[in-house]
Amino acid sequence: MTEVVSHPAWLRHLPNVLSGARALAVPVLFALALLEREAAFTWVLIPALLSDIVDGLVARVFSLQSRLGAILDSVADTLLMLASVYGVWVFHPEVIRDHAWLCGAAVGLWLVEDLVALLRYRRLSSFHTYASKVVANLAGLFIGWLFLFGFDPWLLYVAAGASIVASLEELALLWLLPQWRANVRGVWWVLSERRRR
Repeated sequence: MTEVVSHPAWLRHLPNVLSGARALAVPVLFALALLEREAAFTWVLIPALLSDIVDGLVARVFSLQSRLGAILDSVADTLLMLASVYGVWVFHPEVIRDHAWLCGAAVGLWLVEDLVALLRYRRLSSFHTYASKVVANLAGLFIGWLFLFGFDPWLLYVAAGASIVASLEELALLWLLPQWRANVRGVWWVLSERRRR
């Protein structure tokens, strides 16, 4: 018999509160970018990026994952990534200009995957594959490093390359999964499930 652990209310809601706070930071980030306030943009951006790591970690460690949490996390991540890319465009345009093909492929495939998911499921995919979790951390590391310490090309190559691979995997999952479901580990696991059936 397994013991059911009851967590305090503040802990049960913490992942969704962090995702919500991340989404609320987005209009502030856009406003700061429009006003060309890079220091303030950076100090709002860094906690927002870190909140993505913390909310997922808390949800996994304390078994607080939910469908609502997966959707809210995906929406907050998408909005934050749009604000981050806009911030890079405003404050570090040379990064995008000098690496246009790589940045365009990474951002373009990510947006195509979101669009296809919205058309297929009427919501973001929220697959949270292992690859997409790695990419979220790599992208956050690249963007955070860029704003705190400056441009490091190898971080861009690793983050953008991983993003392209993860987006291609998610596009494959959109083709493989006729019904929406959150927290899919990846194509290999979906194909393994099919073989077992």
